[in-house]
Amino acid sequence: MSASAVAVIVVLAVGTYAFRLVGPALHGRVELPARVRELLPAGAVVLLVALLATGALTEGGGFAGWARPAGVLVGAVLAWKRAPFPAVVLGAAVATAGLRALGVA
Repeated sequence: MSASAVAVIVVLAVGTYAFRLVGPALHGRVELPARVRELLPAGAVVLLVALLATGALTEGGGFAGWARPAGVLVGAVLAWKRAPFPAVVLGAAVATAGLRALGVA
C-alpha cells in the first residue's frame, strides 16, 4: 500500500472519529431550528433512495442490466408488503438469479 493511500485512510479515519465526537460535544449547545428538524427525516430518505438507486442501477460506471433492478423492485415490493426481512432478501435474490438464469443481463 502506498504512502498516499495510507494518508487518505488516516485522514478519513480522523474525520470519521471527529464526526462521532461532535454529537456529544455539542449536545445541548446547538439548537436546530424547527424547519431543519422537520427536513432531516426527508433528507435521510433521499440519501437512502439515492444510495439504493446507484447500487441497483450501476456497476463499474455503467448500467448494471435489468436483472438487478428487477430484483431490487421485488425486494422493495416485499418490504412494502411487510414481509419478513429474510423473505425480502431471498425474494430479491431469487428474482435476480432467475432472470440471470433466463439470460436477462
